[in-house]
Amino acid sequence: MTAPKKRGCLGCSFPVLIIVVIVVLAVVVIGFLSGGIGQKMLGQHLNWPSWLITPSPEPELPASVLFNVFGLPITNTMLAGWLTVIILVLGSWLITRRMKLIPGKIQAAFEFALGWIYDFCVSVAGEENGRKFFPVICTIFLFVICNAWLSLIPGFGSVLLGNHELLRGANTDVNTPLAIALISFVFVEFYGLKTLGLKYLRKFINAGGLFKSVGHILKGNVKKGLTGMFSGLIDIFVGGLEALSELIRIVSFTFRLFGNMTAGEILIMVAAFLLPMAVGWMVYGLELFIGFIQALVFSGLTLAFVSMAVISHEEEAH
Repeated sequence: MTAPKKRGCLGCSFPVLIIVVIVVLAVVVIGFLSGGIGQKMLGQHLNWPSWLITPSPEPELPASVLFNVFGLPITNTMLAGWLTVIILVLGSWLITRRMKLIPGKIQAAFEFALGWIYDFCVSVAGEENGRKFFPVICTIFLFVICNAWLSLIPGFGSVLLGNHELLRGANTDVNTPLAIALISFVFVEFYGLKTLGLKYLRKFINAGGLFKSVGHILKGNVKKGLTGMFSGLIDIFVGGLEALSELIRIVSFTFRLFGNMTAGEILIMVAAFLLPMAVGWMVYGLELFIGFIQALVFSGLTLAFVSMAVISHEEEAH
């Protein structure tokens, strides 16, 4: 029997491995020397071609208005958001139009993603509520994560229309996170009212104890009435705090997503300027993870709040 041939490191022959290492080192060194740090260190000693030199980052918080339609300003972040919707709708239709009993790789990945989100909804809200909440929670998750990952595609923000970027990550415009936060707010309040009826409003407006205490005073039971009045005022104050927390939730949802996505975009711009090709892939990997976490946090908190909204105070007490 002939002895099996020995392979090099990591299953590659040593000549191939050496070539790969040399190429990687060359990319890292060229990326460092052509970046902001390298140019500062070497000054004008190296004349790099223009396509290797990354311009200084100039982050802009307001989205750029590209054109107007019937007086409505259309920004580059709006176009990116519409592109995300088109990709999600068209991709879902292409994958599901010819479903197979034995799925292919793409269908299997799609079913795994939806199944994971569905199981997450059921684990938090239970079988019945989880099935009802799944469409909205899944839509929020997919929209947020696709917005985040779409902007990481190389060349996404490189196409210009006039002096402005044609596309910019939708999550980096405060209006998009605000719109999603408002949808989350309406979704939670809708199911709270639909499930509990007007009884749901008692956690915001609970003046029953105060009215009872006034009745006790009018009947001559002053001591019991004053004690109940104190408790009734506390109930009203707590209800006001509950209503305020619902509104503050819109602000926290909005600026959590907006802040993290905008900071990530600026981080990529700075890294691409200082060390292009050297650490860019690491920053991209980090932003992929952050995009997933932000989508999970946004949809997960929405799921948690709507699950609490459909539970009455009596059930919470038990």
